[in-house]
Amino acid sequence: MNHVRYDCTDPRELSAEAENAVRRAITAGECIVFATDTVYGIGADAFSPTAVQALLDAKGRGRDMPPPVLIAAPEVLPALVTDLPAGAQQLVEAHWPGPLTVIGRQQPSLRLDLGEAAGTIAVRVPDDDLARAVLRITGPLAVSSANRSGQDPATTCAGAEEQLGDRVSVYLDGGESAGGVPSTIVDFTRYPDGEVLRVGALSIDDLRETLPGLRDPGTDG
Repeated sequence: MNHVRYDCTDPRELSAEAENAVRRAITAGECIVFATDTVYGIGADAFSPTAVQALLDAKGRGRDMPPPVLIAAPEVLPALVTDLPAGAQQLVEAHWPGPLTVIGRQQPSLRLDLGEAAGTIAVRVPDDDLARAVLRITGPLAVSSANRSGQDPATTCAGAEEQLGDRVSVYLDGGESAGGVPSTIVDFTRYPDGEVLRVGALSIDDLRETLPGLRDPGTDG
């Protein structure tokens, strides 16, 4: 499979040709790469187990590390996550779009197979116009950082292309990613006030301005 690359830097938007290529790739169960507000991401149809496995294979990553799901708008969240506590809703309202990933219980009606997720799902709305434009075309995508496992996440399209090559069908070059730091992950499956699993672009202090009872990483009890 030979990949194609589209320049989306000037103007920073998708051409009709790029849109069609993205649609074809996702429909075919293939992977795409695009810029987000953190680092470049490799994405695949979240509702296709075959596509998600292709993403994991492209990265050289096991099913024990299921990818999060990116969505275009917060309004999509209830379709993916059930029984999300009020604290999670407050964080989402304060920090989406942005570098916040929330983990909740997957809607039981969904046929998602993201790996060994034990019925949970991690979701984020990126603060990047190009990324959200892609997600409006594709719907929810399973997305992980665009790199081979064990290597540094790519902050440019060229860096992603160098690592992933023809394992990806379509590359969307949006210039250097604005963030370069991954999202902060908060798990709401055990505690209603949430538990930080990874500190990234948002600090715990940032989040506690909205949710004072948020638990530190590794807190017992």
